[in-house]
Amino acid sequence: MTALTWLNAEAFTVFGQKVIWSDMIGNLMGLAALALGWRRSIWTWPAQLLSGLILIAAYASAHLAGGVGKQLLVIGVAAWGWNAWQRGRRQAQDGTLAVRTATWTERGLLLGGAALGTLAVGGLFTLFPNLSWSPWADAYIFVGTIVAMVAQARGLVEFWFAWLLVDLVGVPLAFTNGLAFSGLVYVVYFALVLWGAHDWYQRSRTTPAPALEGATA
Repeated sequence: MTALTWLNAEAFTVFGQKVIWSDMIGNLMGLAALALGWRRSIWTWPAQLLSGLILIAAYASAHLAGGVGKQLLVIGVAAWGWNAWQRGRRQAQDGTLAVRTATWTERGLLLGGAALGTLAVGGLFTLFPNLSWSPWADAYIFVGTIVAMVAQARGLVEFWFAWLLVDLVGVPLAFTNGLAFSGLVYVVYFALVLWGAHDWYQRSRTTPAPALEGATA
């Protein structure tokens, strides 16, 4: 049995839903990455990178090309974010990364990029139906995840709200595609996102931070 075959093998069944190893392990790593992000730990990035590598197998098994493409971009953005935090991070009083709220210009760029990106990717999936059976939802999650990670790499509080918007579509899509563990983890993500958003926002108000070096547009 190859590693890929094992990763896409059934781990267990819950509520009639089959859970495969890649779906479970990759999402547990993603959950750990989100928790590390809440703690402003630089280890959030290698955790996201490893999660992306494993989840490629899960999305490939569900025939979600958008999900596979998203994980490839997650790997790339995780490597960039890791480098940005290493080179340009500013330290808060407790020795962790200082965070800030985005400027209105940055918010506009994030929203505009998300809208244009979703239209472009959704249009591509519509033209080539074999890439995704749910083109617009898949495109929304694909682009939203990248926007969230870019905001995280810049140390912006708004990255949590981007994740929240991704979760609202990600939960039903995961369950519909038989990725039950992904759906369950998205629910946990939702709770962590609310907690993390509150924590980062409070810290941004008490410890103003300049933009990260090496992470400017």
